[in-house]
Amino acid sequence: MSEQGKIRVLVWSEHTAPKEWYPHDINGAVADGLRQDKDQGFQVSTAELVDPGQGVPEEVLAQTDVLAWWGHMLHRNVSDETVDRIERHVKERGMGFLALHSSHMAKPFTRLIGDDGRIGGVKHDAGPESIKVLAPEHPIAAGVTDFAIDDEEMYDEEFGCGKPDTVVFHSTFPGGHEFRSGCAYTVGNGRVFYFRPGHEENPTYYRDDVRHIIRNAARWVAGRS
Repeated sequence: MSEQGKIRVLVWSEHTAPKEWYPHDINGAVADGLRQDKDQGFQVSTAELVDPGQGVPEEVLAQTDVLAWWGHMLHRNVSDETVDRIERHVKERGMGFLALHSSHMAKPFTRLIGDDGRIGGVKHDAGPESIKVLAPEHPIAAGVTDFAIDDEEMYDEEFGCGKPDTVVFHSTFPGGHEFRSGCAYTVGNGRVFYFRPGHEENPTYYRDDVRHIIRNAARWVAGRS
């Protein structure tokens, strides 16, 4: 049971981010942002690929309301059995799934949305990412206005992201590149959200605006907003 009705969030990552940027890896930074919630509405823990059950054994998922997932280099190492467990908890039990940045290609995300997560291009040191709020009425956009991240990795369309219920955010980059950077889905009894910013060589997950969006997203995929 959660502590006083808090949303139980498990933040997962591969532990492959550079320590000069993320000394406690991506999951540590994302977890810290959730713990800064002014309403203290989250009960947060972290997991990694090397943990028992690849960090998401059955007994852990059964006590999880939201699984936040950051993967990049080791997608292939996530077993089909792990993906099966996650899919079942989302579709049948209504666990929320929050896919971050390079998790557009993560096996759990592609399984849940029914697409391959392909992107049309990628470039490092691409300059500013301008993020526009396309669906200001959506709960994930609450308190969010258009903003820019000075330096981020660029993704370009075409994005194999299935059929989102709502595209909440849209990004543009120098040179005319663009990307659907915030995609919300209903999958079975659960909810899924993909949020694009968060390359491991940029300090994106320390930004207040990004942390605010992740907190909003965690509430929404948990069915609390």
